[in-house]
Formats: sequence, C-alpha cells, structure tokens
Amino acid sequence: MKKPKIEISLRVVTAINYDEKRDALSQDWPKLLEKLGFVPIYIPNTLENVSTFLDELSLDGIIFSGGENIGENKERDSTEKKLLEYALNKKLPILGICRGMQVINNFFGGKTELNKLKNHVNTNHLLKIINEKFKIIFKNDSIDVNSYHNNVIQLKNLGEDLIPFAVYNDNSIEGYFHKSLSIYGVMWHPERTPTE
Repeated sequence: MKKPKIEISLRVVTAINYDEKRDALSQDWPKLLEKLGFVPIYIPNTLENVSTFLDELSLDGIIFSGGENIGENKERDSTEKKLLEYALNKKLPILGICRGMQVINNFFGGKTELNKLKNHVNTNHLLKIINEKFKIIFKNDSIDVNSYHNNVIQLKNLGEDLIPFAVYNDNSIEGYFHKSLSIYGVMWHPERTPTE
C-alpha cells in the first residue's frame, strides 16, 4: 500500500553570502511526516502553474507551514492562495500551522492582529479546549503547547464557517476547524515537539 503524499508549503529565505532567495523548510517537518507514515512533497513558491504541478503529484493532503508574516513575500502569498484554492476544489484535507492558520483564516474572510504584549513569542502556554470532540481527541480539556507567533486571531476576526476548539487565556484562538470541510488550523508548531 502506498504511503499518503502530503504537500507542505515553504517559506522564502535570503541565502547568506548569495544574492538570491530560496525556498526553505525546517528539517523538523520531514522527520515528523516520515515518522507519521507520510511522504512529504515540497511545493516551490515560483511555479508558473501550481495546479498542473499538483495534478501530477496525486496528493492526499496539504499542510500550510509557519514562518514569515503574510505580506512579507508576494511569491509565497500567491502560491499559498493557489494551493488553498486547489485543495478546496479537490476536497483535500488541509492543516494550517501558525502562519498557515492565519492564511486560511484570511482566505475565509477573517483577519489577524499584531499582539502588542508579545506574550506568545518563544514560550509555552496552556490552552483551554472548548469543543467536546477535541476534548476526546486530546483526552483532556487543556493542552500545553509551544508558541512562537506574534499575530493573534480573536473570535470577532475568525473567518466564515471556522469554529474554535482551543483558546488562550487572552481569548485569542489557537485552534479551529471548518464546520463542514476537512480544514484545521493551530497556532502552535507540532513539528518542533513531535513527542507531544
């Protein structure tokens, strides 16, 4: 039986000592995906025709990775919009991580805000699980997660048909799911603490 192929979006970085941009991804991701039995497929940010490229791959799902604020790199913003449209059209499962969660939220008409307190940057914090289905999944009504973001999503800024399942004590949403599609978003980075 073939292993499921999971596409993952890439951040754009500037290479030190080179006058060029490069697509990049933390090495934590392929380790985690391989451990979970998936084949990771990287999607470049400079493809002319994203749909044609994806059609050749026969993907089983898409992960929108973290890193970079939305608007910092037009190539990535454009590629991820096309990836999201493709995934919705093909009814592929979607998972957004940190920035990826924000991208999905924005796509559905939501928005993010800059967190002036910086209490979500490079720390761990406890989240309250507010959805019964996810309490069963996590076997708890709270979870301790890592946190590396400085943008937050408040309930008033949540995109259409997205339902929160995890919130922080400042009422920011740290996890959501779509009410009818296989779409999930989390603000923490599971790839950085794979044993948890």
